[in-house]
Amino acid sequence: MKIIILGTIAYSFYGFRADLIQELVRQQHTVYAFTSEYTQDELKKIEKLGAIPVTYSLNRGGLNPLADITAAYHLSKVIKKIAPDVVFSYFSKPVIFGTLAAKIAKVPQVVGMLEGLGYCFTDQPDGLSKKVKVIKGIQVLLYKIALPRLNRLIFLNTDDPNDLLKRYKIQVKQINVLGGIGLNLSQYKYQSIVNIEEPIKFLFIGRLLKEKGVHDLISAIKIVKKIYPEAYFTILGEIDASNMGALQKSELDELIASNIVNYPGHVDNVKDWIANHHVFVLPSYREGVPRSTQEAMAIGRPIITTDVPGCRETVIDGVNGFLVEKWNPKALAEKMIYFIEHPEQIKEMGDESYKLAQEKFDADKVNKRLINMLGL
Repeated sequence: MKIIILGTIAYSFYGFRADLIQELVRQQHTVYAFTSEYTQDELKKIEKLGAIPVTYSLNRGGLNPLADITAAYHLSKVIKKIAPDVVFSYFSKPVIFGTLAAKIAKVPQVVGMLEGLGYCFTDQPDGLSKKVKVIKGIQVLLYKIALPRLNRLIFLNTDDPNDLLKRYKIQVKQINVLGGIGLNLSQYKYQSIVNIEEPIKFLFIGRLLKEKGVHDLISAIKIVKKIYPEAYFTILGEIDASNMGALQKSELDELIASNIVNYPGHVDNVKDWIANHHVFVLPSYREGVPRSTQEAMAIGRPIITTDVPGCRETVIDGVNGFLVEKWNPKALAEKMIYFIEHPEQIKEMGDESYKLAQEKFDADKVNKRLINMLGL
């Protein structure tokens, strides 16, 4: 069969879809990877997976519906020429405009996956701005046009279908919940902490966005530092300038200058950083199912995260870590202090994280379910 996987950022194919693509190729399917943000080196990496890279135009952060509709029309011509059996799109804009393009091209099976609902559907402490409310209204309208045309829509968690489809009365033919995109667990091997020595090291990984809880994390770190000045905190990630919730460069400069955190920026050897820290922290406002948390769980680290959609899929409170109230730096600080004062719990809860990752996030198991949902 011919399968088009339609995304935006090239990295997402070899960073998060490698196992899926390789399994599809192993099953003798021809896989086309459609990307709109790429370098030549990234296209070669996609080729090495066994997929055929195809480039197209779609502005991921753009707010011009006319430009997007034009892009969808041009995309439909490319899809029609390939004549695939299945088009599988992920991320919001590809799901909307890729679905419309696929239907114009008369593709028999069109499947979309929303890995999260994004900034416009994420509650903010001060509420949504007027601009965001307008953008959200446009997005809901586009979803109402596109999603009913899908043969199947896949979500990662159980909250998103309620918050999108039920709330806005959007009819979809078939819905599935995947429960996370999964990890190649052989690449994220369990690494036990035998002797826990001070200082206790806490790690955050994510794009530097307000809705990732970066401000709450910084406030919590300041609380912890007053009581335990030797506690050690690392933040890994970059500013995503195309995102409405991006941290300002001045805010990042101020954070670095404060010396309360270690900030190496973006790194490629994430698993080494996880292994060299004791506790993983993600105070996000909303997620699909966070991959960074899954990686930390697979390596055997306890998790502190917020009791919000997506994040709550990764923690059994008090077993492999803690769920805290969103927007609450004090509650976050209390749980970080707990691990400083009860270091023996780091290994115990970390081991539970590892067990949970084996059960829920093994890419082999997840990809089998996903391939079945694609009708292959």
